[in-house]
Amino acid sequence: MQALAVASATPIKSVAQRSDGLLKPDPAEVIDLPEGWNYSIVSETGEEMDDGLLVPGAQDGMSAFAGEDGKIILVCNHEIRPYPTTLSAFGPAAERLGETRSRPLYDFGADKTPGLGGTTTIHYDPASRSKTHMHMSLLGTEINCAGGPTPWRSWLSCEECFSDPGTAFERGRVVHREKKHGYIFEVAADDMQAANPEPLTQMGRFEHEAAAIDPATGLVYLTEDRHRSLLYRFIPNVPGRLREGGRLQAMGIRKQPGFDTRNWSNPRGMPVDQWYETTWVDLEQPDAIENDLRFQGAEKGAAMFSRGEGICFADGEIMLAATIGGPERLGQIFNYVPSPAEGTDEETLNPGKIRLFAESTSDSILRHADNLTMSPWGDLIVCEDTAEHCGLVGIRPDGTQYAIADNAYTPSELAGICFSPDGNVMFVNIQLRGMTLAITGPWSSFS
Repeated sequence: MQALAVASATPIKSVAQRSDGLLKPDPAEVIDLPEGWNYSIVSETGEEMDDGLLVPGAQDGMSAFAGEDGKIILVCNHEIRPYPTTLSAFGPAAERLGETRSRPLYDFGADKTPGLGGTTTIHYDPASRSKTHMHMSLLGTEINCAGGPTPWRSWLSCEECFSDPGTAFERGRVVHREKKHGYIFEVAADDMQAANPEPLTQMGRFEHEAAAIDPATGLVYLTEDRHRSLLYRFIPNVPGRLREGGRLQAMGIRKQPGFDTRNWSNPRGMPVDQWYETTWVDLEQPDAIENDLRFQGAEKGAAMFSRGEGICFADGEIMLAATIGGPERLGQIFNYVPSPAEGTDEETLNPGKIRLFAESTSDSILRHADNLTMSPWGDLIVCEDTAEHCGLVGIRPDGTQYAIADNAYTPSELAGICFSPDGNVMFVNIQLRGMTLAITGPWSSFS
C-alpha cells in the first residue's frame, strides 16, 4: 500500500460534516450512512438469547465466519468489568447467574462479582437479515476488548486488564476475584455452547488489545493498550495449536534500541512512509507476575508505541493502529511487512520492516484510529474512538480518506468492524448503545 496523504481541510467536528453531504441523517438516529445504503440491527443489549442468558453490553471486537447454507457466524467481544451487572448476561441483579453453574465459567468472583465480560456467538441469516441463534460462548472473563480471527475458525478474545486474585476496591466497588486476568482465550466459531475458558498464558499476561495471525506461518501479532506499549509476536511451538505454547517477543528497530514511534517529543522522530528494518527480542516469563512485560521489552531495546489498538493481516502484511500517537496525539497507523524468514534464525539476514503509514492531525478526516480491517475492495476501514462523533473512515491505497458512516447521536465509539466472508455485509458495533449492526450497500462505489 502507498503512504497516506494527510487530507487538507479545516478542522471539523464530525465525520458527517467532513463528508461533503455524502452521509445522510438517519431518521431512527442510529447511524448515518451514504444515500442508498441501509442497516439492520442484529442484536441489542438485554435481549434474551437461546441459552437463557441476556445479550451483554459494551460490544467491541468481532469477526465473521462462514456458516452453513449461506449463514454467517459472528463472534463478538464484550468489554465489561465485574461491575455493573446492568450490562451483564446475568441480568440487572445477576438473577441468572445460577443458570451458569453447569457451564464453564472462568472466574465466579467468590459468587459475588463474577467476570461479566466474554464473548457472544451469533448465527445470522443475510437473506432474512435476522439472527437465527445466539449464545454466550465465553464466560467469566473481564474487559474483553478486541482480539482476532484465526485461519482455523476460532476467535482470540483478549482481556484488556491485569488483575490478581483476591479482593480489591475499584471505582467505589469491592471486587472479588478467584483467578488472574490479563490473558487471551480461544473460542471456536462453530461451538454451540460456551468454550472451556483456558487462558493462553504463554501468549503473555498484559493489557491486550487485538491479535492478527499470518496464515502462512501461524505467527500471532499482538497489540497492547497502554500509553507506553509494545508490539508483540507469538511464535507457536506448533502452528495452529496455541495451547501448546511458544515464544513471546517484542519488536525493536534495528540498530536503534528503544526507538520511540509516538512522535510526541520529537514530531519527526518517525516520518511517514520511511521504512525501518526490525528486530525482535525474547520476553522471559510471559505469564508475568507484575504488569511489566513492556518494561522488560524496553530494557532489551524494544520500540515504544502509544496505545496499540486494532491490528489486521491482509495481502501478506500487517496493519495496526496506535490511537494516541503523533504530535497532536490523534492517532497513527503502521504497516509491517514480515520477513520471508519470519520467526526463524535466518530472519536477521532479511529482516521484516515497518513504516508509519498514517499520522492524524486536526486537518485529517481520521481521528483516533481503533479497530480496523481490510475491505474486500482493498481499502483499509477504520473505527474511530474519539470524544467527537465516532465514525467509520476508509483509506484508499493512494492515501485518500472518505467517510463511510457516522455515529452522530451518542458519544459511543464504533467497534468490531468486519465483513461477511463473501464481502456483501459489513458488521459493526455501537458500543455504548449496545448493538450490533449489519450494513449493506453498493460497495463497488468505493472501489
